[in-house]
Amino acid sequence: MALKDIMAISGYPGLYKYVSQGRNGIIVESLTDGKRSHIAASAKVSALSDIAIFTNDGEKPLREILNSIKGKENGGSTISHKSSNDELKKFFLEVEPNYDTDRVYTSDIKKVVSWYNQLQDLGMLDFEEEEEVAEQNAENAEATEAGQEVKTPKAKAQPKSAAAKEKKPTAQKKAPAAKAKPAGDGAKKSTHQKKG
Repeated sequence: MALKDIMAISGYPGLYKYVSQGRNGIIVESLTDGKRSHIAASAKVSALSDIAIFTNDGEKPLREILNSIKGKENGGSTISHKSSNDELKKFFLEVEPNYDTDRVYTSDIKKVVSWYNQLQDLGMLDFEEEEEVAEQNAENAEATEAGQEVKTPKAKAQPKSAAAKEKKPTAQKKAPAAKAKPAGDGAKKSTHQKKG
């Protein structure tokens, strides 16, 4: 599953998969128990692909931070988000030595660590390759509509789930993106939204 389809929702624990546009909001499915929920349009919803961490040189996409943790832990689980603030900060400095210590709060680090462990537990850490497949499928859909030649994705490995191959409706991202705000503590959240 691509990171653009995984949602963090303020006030809701865990991570969610985008399912469809609902009346006055979106329908999501919990990655933990599979239960579906209707999320109001006023809720603070962020796709993980739209989240970035402040560094001293700008912003680094969450995908790169998660990949750094994955490399550090050889794909295994990592420190608990319930660890002490000092342990979490020390850990994050090892993962991203250049992170902006003034703008990235301990609460942000806890979320990143919690998200990583949840994705690792679900065997969903191969999102980079799945992102590429999803992007290629989107390009192919546009090329087909325009009557152009369809490109075949480069085969590094097959996606592990059929969901990675599914074409998503174009309206899908627009609903959450229009209302998407950083999950968590509002103005303190070290994220940004990509337009487009």
